[in-house]
Amino acid sequence: MNQAVKKICFAIVFLLFLLFPLFSETDELQDLPFEEDELLSNEITEKEHEDIDSLYLLEDQLAEEDNYLDEESIFFEASPLIIEAAPFTGPRSFNDIFPGLTQEQIEFVYSNEGLRYSFEKVGTPVIVPNPDSKLDLLSSVMSKRPSFIIQALALVPNYRRELDLLDIYNALGNISNIKNHTFVYNDRSYRVFSETTRLQSARDRTPIPDPSPADTLPYSDTMYLRFTDAGFGDLFIRGDVSPSLYGITYNLTNFRDVRMSFIPIIKAERVSIIIYLEPVKEGILIYSMSGFYLPALIAYSANLTPSINRRISVLQNWITYSLRKQEDTAQIQW
Repeated sequence: MNQAVKKICFAIVFLLFLLFPLFSETDELQDLPFEEDELLSNEITEKEHEDIDSLYLLEDQLAEEDNYLDEESIFFEASPLIIEAAPFTGPRSFNDIFPGLTQEQIEFVYSNEGLRYSFEKVGTPVIVPNPDSKLDLLSSVMSKRPSFIIQALALVPNYRRELDLLDIYNALGNISNIKNHTFVYNDRSYRVFSETTRLQSARDRTPIPDPSPADTLPYSDTMYLRFTDAGFGDLFIRGDVSPSLYGITYNLTNFRDVRMSFIPIIKAERVSIIIYLEPVKEGILIYSMSGFYLPALIAYSANLTPSINRRISVLQNWITYSLRKQEDTAQIQW
């Protein structure tokens, strides 16, 4: 038996010798009043304090001499965890995302109406982003199996300063302001929505106010809305907000049937309006793809494409106004 083993055995025997009288006294102390029991406990602690310190010192010496704590069994080196993210190289240009547009098309993009095309499910989209831009709204819309699709592209030039993603998110937070915007037909302005408000949830349709501007950009956001439409009555819409590396996507769909004169014409989850906004070098890019499904009988008896186009115009006017308002707010804060 070497010297280290002897020291360990001595420590164990000494510990048992020290604790045995404590265990034997515990049974005697159980029947005493609280104050006396506490007093004796204090006396024991003070009495044995030096012996306990000596025991701890002995254990430390044994650990140093025999080096029985193998640090390599506890601490080890692991390969570093690397998460690779796409690099952000600054804002892209409009031409990087939509190359090859004619001069006439670009003029429409910068106009109040924007560039707009509609086609049926068997048609071909005209506004096609660069595949390298990773901007694919068509696939998401086609997953709803729409019978009609409308594309829209617009650009809001920078006015007072460049806006970022948080500015865009806050600009589009004022849902109640949508009702104030109109569309122009035969040189006259018409209001589409008499009321636009947020709802508590899909089940609880209690109106709630718009939130205050956010200080940080959320990873995602879901809102429930009710638009009181002049032609379709109440539209119940769910909006999902998804920020990405370059822009923000608003995915809107109807979580209840769309009715006209109490007759359901579009079933729930069959409307898809996707609005993508990105700060580019020239301003704010607004690209949208809208799809809706109509039964063949209704589709050919009622031409709803102009009606949908007018509502897209209202949303685009609201977005432009909200972005300008955000610029003004930021300017005042400065």
